Formats: sequence, C-alpha cells, structure tokens
Amino acid sequence: MHFSTSRRLFHTVMAAALLAAAGVSNAQQVLRVSAIPDEAPTELQRKFKPLGAYLEKKIGMKVEFTPVTDYAASVEGLVNNKLDMVWFGGFTFVQAKVRSKDQVIPLVQREEDEKFKSVFITTNPAITKLEDVKGKTFTFGSESSTSGHLMPRSYLLAAKINPDTDLKRIAFSGAHDATVAAVSGGKVDAGALNISVWEKLVAQNKVDTKQVRVFYTTPGYFDYNWTVRADMPADLRKKISDAFLALNPSKPEDKEILDLQRATRFIPTKADNYKAIEAAAHNAGLLK
Repeated sequence: MHFSTSRRLFHTVMAAALLAAAGVSNAQQVLRVSAIPDEAPTELQRKFKPLGAYLEKKIGMKVEFTPVTDYAASVEGLVNNKLDMVWFGGFTFVQAKVRSKDQVIPLVQREEDEKFKSVFITTNPAITKLEDVKGKTFTFGSESSTSGHLMPRSYLLAAKINPDTDLKRIAFSGAHDATVAAVSGGKVDAGALNISVWEKLVAQNKVDTKQVRVFYTTPGYFDYNWTVRADMPADLRKKISDAFLALNPSKPEDKEILDLQRATRFIPTKADNYKAIEAAAHNAGLLK
C-alpha cells in the first residue's frame, strides 16, 4: 500500500516535472525568421536587429534571424518547416504559395509595397529609353527577384524586347546593390533593380549619380510582404500582425525600425494582391 502510494506520488511528481519542462520549452519557443537575400547579408542583419527585438517584446517569444544563401532557400525553408516567417518579394511569395499548395499566408506589407517600382540604370549616354538596350549587355538581380528580374523582364517584353535574344548578354548579379556595382563599374551597359535600394544607395552617397542614372522607372506593382506558414496558430499570427500594424512613425523608437525597413508604415495584405505577379511570372515563362 505504502509502496504503491509512493509510486503514484513519484509518477505525479514526474508528470508535473514533465509538464513544467514542456511549459519552459514552450515559453522558450523561437520564431525563426529569414528574408530573401536581396542585399548583402550584413545589411539584412542590420535592418532586422531592432525589428527582431521589438517583435520579441510584442509576442513574448525569442525571435531568431537566420540568413539564407539564396532566394530558393527562403522558399524551401518556409515550405519545409525550417522557418516560421519570411520577408518575401512578390515573386518568391508566389513561388512559396505554389510550392506549398497554398499553405502560406502573407500577413503585412509596407505601404510602399502597394505600388512598388523598379528602376533601369545605365552609365551609357546613348541609352535613354528601354528600346535603347537592344544589343547591349544587361544585368538583372537574382533570377527569383520580383523587382530585379520578373517585373523588369515583363516591361522589356512589353517594349518588344526579348532579353534572351535581343540583348548582347544578360547576367544575374544576385542582389540589388550588386547590380548597381556592376553598372557603375562598367561590367554591363545597363541593369534593373528595386527603387527602394536605389534610393537608399543614393541617400548614402554610395552611388555617383553623375555617372549612373535612371533612364526608366516602371509603373507600380505589389511587391514585398512578411509571410508565415498557414499552420501557425491563429493567435500568434494575430500577435505578429498587430505588432507590425502598431509601428507608429510618430514614436522615435518605432520610426527607427520603420526607417530601416524603408517603410512609412505596415498595412495588412492578402494573397489576391499577388495575382498579377503570378500572371506576369507565367507570361515571362518563369513559373512552370
């Protein structure tokens, strides 16, 4: 009798200890975050640090930023449960949506992402419009970039220029800042990149605008967003959304976060916003 009581007590204590341990590990749950590598890794880390600290406070979880090697890795990381939330471009979001059979949800985007643009740049005085790049060397950003490849390719095709046959040579720099370096360094005649990175580099005096100039700016399209997996608990999803939407530019500590994200503010978004990107990807033969 005494033995079974003590054994029962032991099991009860063990069960309580296991529950407590589960509670601790639950409390230490980590939100694994990444971003498409559209800029240098050090720049991505710098941009994310204050945002990560802010999210930790708001959602009560550790937030860990894990850089990925390329755009495809950001898609695979989310689809294969290695990441919980990713900063995608419009095209990478569409790729993740297709790869996961609609098991991803875009939460928020910057206000700027409702009418995002790409710029075409050159150092060549003979290039003043899209048609002038015929027969020239040209660089896109990453092959999976919305603003560095998909949309610039779409606008070239609309101007009756097939990049694969009408240009002397096309290259892929891998990132927006690398595109500027390739054009300003004379490696190519022209290139296309996202307007946000271009404006940032100009503001930081990292590009000589006497040498490198914009000769075409695209119309606006939907672009970047923060996306999570559809199996994320709804309450956590709401906490994350609310945290982004609460960022207020009139508060200095919030303004620092927004400025680093090149955002006026964050607004809700939805998958339907990216239908035009999906159509453009099909038309350009980039989405099978």
